[in-house]
Amino acid sequence: MKEEIQNYYGKELQKSEDLKTNACCTLTPPPLHIRNALSLIHDEVQAKYYGCGLTIPSMVKGMKVLDLGSGSGRDCYILSKLVGEKGVVVGVDMTPEQLEVANKYVGYQADKFGYKKSNVSFVEGNIERLNECLKKDDKFDLVVSNCVLNLTSNKQKVLEDIFYLLNEGGEFYFSDVYADRRVSQELMNDPILWSECLSGALYWNDFLRLAKMAGFADPRYVESKEITVNNEELQRKLGPVKFFSVTYRLFKIQNLETDCEEYGQSIKYKGGVEEMPNIFVLDDHHVFEKGRMYSVCGNTYLMLNATRYKDYFEFYGNFEQHYGIFEGCGTNMPFKETTTNGSQAMACC
Repeated sequence: MKEEIQNYYGKELQKSEDLKTNACCTLTPPPLHIRNALSLIHDEVQAKYYGCGLTIPSMVKGMKVLDLGSGSGRDCYILSKLVGEKGVVVGVDMTPEQLEVANKYVGYQADKFGYKKSNVSFVEGNIERLNECLKKDDKFDLVVSNCVLNLTSNKQKVLEDIFYLLNEGGEFYFSDVYADRRVSQELMNDPILWSECLSGALYWNDFLRLAKMAGFADPRYVESKEITVNNEELQRKLGPVKFFSVTYRLFKIQNLETDCEEYGQSIKYKGGVEEMPNIFVLDDHHVFEKGRMYSVCGNTYLMLNATRYKDYFEFYGNFEQHYGIFEGCGTNMPFKETTTNGSQAMACC
């Protein structure tokens, strides 16, 4: 399947419009700062873009970033602009034709950004064997990936390697395709469906399990969109399976718990994050208005207190007293409490 994927992205596809579904197409318009960076990137680099989401979080200036499955280099060059001349961006891809395009514009983009020298480099390699293509003991502040994890056969190893490569407080911020059920082996054997980022998609709940096993205790999804398959032949093969493009952020933080626990903590956003001056968005259901106090679970507290966002928040409370599950995150105690007279709230079955 590796050779099929290389051939599909290196020879068969010549531009984004050649794709047979919108699985590998970004479904949400990028924010202004990313659009500004995109306006400086060469047309050929953009034409061979096959991502499915926005894989660049806020506040990346000065970071060391790794892009897995970097393709023609579009996201690497956006990041090159956003991390600044003192930041570092490394792209890894296994398709020679894509890397040829990416490397072709290293000097061009450095000049376009006004840099004395490029802060981007590209490495040919399989992201399932990162130890073979990266420097020994190399660490990163941020790992990104755009619609590539589904193309790998050993997703558990990739997630474990990413966790190892991240510095403490760093994150894996990525978009990928997920299914509403486990994809059949018959579909997984179809090279077109695999290359179109569908039949390699994980069932969403299997992904959450794998991520937690790799060390990412509390995966947070940022946005999601249902994928449409406007191709009758492919739709017939896929049957009732539904697919979604989802952006996740996975933090590497000590003491994160697999559930949202209550410690009586609160936070207040002070403002100051350039991309989000008045409303800070952590994920799909954690949105903080400047100057307003919010009760948060212990994990959310740590995602803000133990990362690059710390200086932009005021923090109240600690971890000394535990009050049970944090119901504000949608998790409830799985059994019923008794009523005040001691009887069971529910009859036995």
